[in-house]
Parts: sequence; structure tokens; C-alpha cells
Amino acid sequence: MPGGRLTQQERQQIALGLADGLAYAEIARRLERPTSTVTREVMRNGGPTAYRPDLAHRATEGRARRRRPGSGDAAPAVRADGRDAAAVRDYEEAFATVFMQSGLPRMTARVLAALYATDAGSLTAGELGERLQVSAGSVSKAIAFLEGQSLIRRERDDRRRERYIVDDELWYQSMIAAAKANEQMVEIARQGVAVLGPGTPAAARLENVARFMDFVSEGIVRAAEQAREILLTKPVDAAPEGAPDGD
Repeated sequence: MPGGRLTQQERQQIALGLADGLAYAEIARRLERPTSTVTREVMRNGGPTAYRPDLAHRATEGRARRRRPGSGDAAPAVRADGRDAAAVRDYEEAFATVFMQSGLPRMTARVLAALYATDAGSLTAGELGERLQVSAGSVSKAIAFLEGQSLIRRERDDRRRERYIVDDELWYQSMIAAAKANEQMVEIARQGVAVLGPGTPAAARLENVARFMDFVSEGIVRAAEQAREILLTKPVDAAPEGAPDGD
């Protein structure tokens, strides 16, 4: 199986595969590459409908030049925390690709992946900009989107700087927000039943939408509550030996 960066010819083959409607796994099989390599390549260069092989190749070459060691300003191979810098960077790219496949814009996905890959689970806007090598405006837009989806929260540190935070509780809140969005779909679908007339084909279709989304929403809430109780609730410390049990 070939390794290293994708060649320009391989990128042309990816573009042809996308035009033919092939799945990423099939394109990867034909190239003898991991599926994750093809997925990441497409998602970081416009997605399946906007992928352009020549532009993708030039963008990759540009990133390689920026990373190439220069006169004393090369990025360290090992980070201050002892982790392999290249491995961490590649992991964050792969993580961001998964977020992009779930519907997040590229910059938003990169911000979220960077936050999850920090031990503290939090970064300032400046730290995010430096880590991702992007402008403050790009970070701000991504943060606004993530807050709107209940995927991050913000608080001020002891230096009065805003920090953007991810934690386990946010997954619960995000699931509940998704359930509420489903409830809005249920409501609008049932309004359509009344407008279009019960018993008509259109009304029957909308009633099926409402019933399906209602069922899914209920399942999401129930699963989120169970997961929160089982996985996210910290155990209560046992009372010290000899202490009264209480009433």
C-alpha cells in the first residue's frame, strides 16, 4: 500500500471517482490508500461537490512549504508536553474530518477538534488562532456557531480572558438541543396536516414525518438522560468508617 502524500495523479483519480458517485471507501480501494486518507483529502479541500484536484494539490504544497524547516523557526518535533507534534497535528486533522462529515464547517470542526485535544479542554481565542494559524475573525465565527449548537461554553479565567471550554456535560446539552430541534419539526409537520387536510396524501406524509421525529426525539432524550446518569455522574464518596449512617 503506497504511503506519503497523495500525488497529483491520485488527486485526479479522486475527482473522477467523486464525479462517478463512488464512495470514499471504493475510491480508496482503487488507490490502495486508507479510506481516512481519501475522506480527509476531500473534506479539507471543498467537500465532494467542490473538490478540485489541481487546487487541492497546490494547497497541499503550500502547507508543506509553510511547515518546512527554515532558518531557526522550524516547529519542534516534540511538544512541551512530550507528545509527538506531527502525530498530534495529524490526529487533530483526522478528528476535524469526522466532525466535518457530521455537518460542521471546516474551520468550526478544526476549532472543536483542537479544544478536545487539549488536556485542559479549554483555549483562548488567541491560543486557538496561534494553534490553527488562522485569523481572529475565523475563530470568532467558529466559536459563535459552536455556542449556538451548545457544543462549547465560555468563561473568564483569573486574568479576565475569555476561555472556550469543552466538557462531558456539553454532549448532554447538545443532545437535548437536538431533541428540541426535532420537536420543532414535529410541530411544523402537524401544522401541515391541518392546513393540507387530514386524509390527503400530503397530510399523511407529514403525519409520518411528525410521528417519526417524535419517536426519535423521545429516544434521544431518554438515551441522553441515561448516559448522563451512568457515565457522567461522579460517584459519591463512601462515608468514613465509624461515621453515623444517618436516618
